[in-house]
Amino acid sequence: MTQVKFKSISPVALSALLGTGKPLVLLDVRTPPEYARAHVPGTRLIPLNDLKVDTLLAQHQPGAPIFVLCQSGGRAAKAIEQFEHGGCDDCVLVEGGTQAWIDAGLSVHHGARTVIPIMRQVQIVVGSLSAIGAILTLVLNPWFAVFPLLLGCGLVFAGVSGTCGMALLLARMPWNRGQAYCSHCCGQE
Repeated sequence: MTQVKFKSISPVALSALLGTGKPLVLLDVRTPPEYARAHVPGTRLIPLNDLKVDTLLAQHQPGAPIFVLCQSGGRAAKAIEQFEHGGCDDCVLVEGGTQAWIDAGLSVHHGARTVIPIMRQVQIVVGSLSAIGAILTLVLNPWFAVFPLLLGCGLVFAGVSGTCGMALLLARMPWNRGQAYCSHCCGQE
């Protein structure tokens, strides 16, 4: 398996570019709750599963960089792949994403909303359904063992592919799709 290499920039270098006052396009592809919890000032939120590359490219000035970030870099890389498939090679991966930005001590906007992170929601759902399936298997019928089996297979698939179906499903739940910006920001940055 070959590793795709993208143009990239460190959070510190991007912060220095932002300090020049030049208008830059920053795209955050995390979920609305993640964005509301903390985001880099000036970023525009478009969750990865809502990303419409053609629409964005219609508004894009060719040659102008699009700085893409997520929590740690994985979803941003997937977004950049979509842009490249759409014919745009202007994207720049922000190394380490929002977490690296925070770790570098750079300024972030914090929101008042607190929603359990998606991966913790996945752990709660998978753990609960596995436990219920195991109990039902022991108490009622051995066929209930299918539930923990399917959940385990789903976890293996998520680990191997980097795509978690449960996380994608939970991201579409109403509590995870609420207000996409923090209370003190002027609209969606």
